[in-house]
Amino acid sequence: MNTHRTAHRIVTRAATAAALATALGLGAVHTATASAPSAAPVLAPFADTDPDGGWHQDGLALNAADNKKVDAFVARARRAERSITPQIRAAARLSHADLIGFDQRLKSPDSLKRKVATSMQESPGQTVDASLGKINDAVRFTLQWPAGRYSQGVDSAAGLLSSWGNDSTRWSNTWNRTAGYKAVNSAWRAPRSHQLFEVQFHTPESKAAQLETHKLYEEQRLPGTPPERVHELQEQQNAIFAAVPVPPGAERLTAPARHLPAPDPARRLPAPARVSVG
Repeated sequence: MNTHRTAHRIVTRAATAAALATALGLGAVHTATASAPSAAPVLAPFADTDPDGGWHQDGLALNAADNKKVDAFVARARRAERSITPQIRAAARLSHADLIGFDQRLKSPDSLKRKVATSMQESPGQTVDASLGKINDAVRFTLQWPAGRYSQGVDSAAGLLSSWGNDSTRWSNTWNRTAGYKAVNSAWRAPRSHQLFEVQFHTPESKAAQLETHKLYEEQRLPGTPPERVHELQEQQNAIFAAVPVPPGAERLTAPARHLPAPDPARRLPAPARVSVG
């Protein structure tokens, strides 16, 4: 047995645990905007709710039963966010990242409803439950580093989230694209609440491009946008992202190994012996 390697692993785990505790205790994380309290922000009343309990906006609609399910989904996400945020803040501090747009860490109810209604409209017969099952950004965060520290920062932050039990469920690295959006977008499943949440990894330049193209993207995804306008909007976005420098090594960033669920001990028990009755 290699006692030196074992001792090193024990020390590393202890150091990481101590660093996490310190980061959580210190609280403040460098952000691009004013610091926000860790409690979930209060959401405004749903202005587009119909008298019968349904919802409509921008030509999209949900009936009362489906709207109620989305509201319940929003409530669960808000509760789960309270335990996810401290880990994100700790990962940002330990990887020397800026935590961007912290006030927008909860997707608005109307935005979620637009997403669900669009999905159901594009796939006739799809249930609201199936549409909600595809959503991984009801709780979302953005971490940002300068280009020179980006790849190391992403690797460090993602490794920390994984080591704390968050399961990497999606990893989209678009830095090697010749056109369109550039960043790493990741989705994770929290270990206790099982809530899916999104973490975007950006540089200042890629984040600025995302903000600049946001209205173009929103128009592009509306159901009534004509195909020729969709193409025009995509070309405009391509031109903006083409000017974003690619950080060294960014195109090679990959997700941490996924955590496999612990095996169920009951499955390892031998099958009961069959007793013959004479």
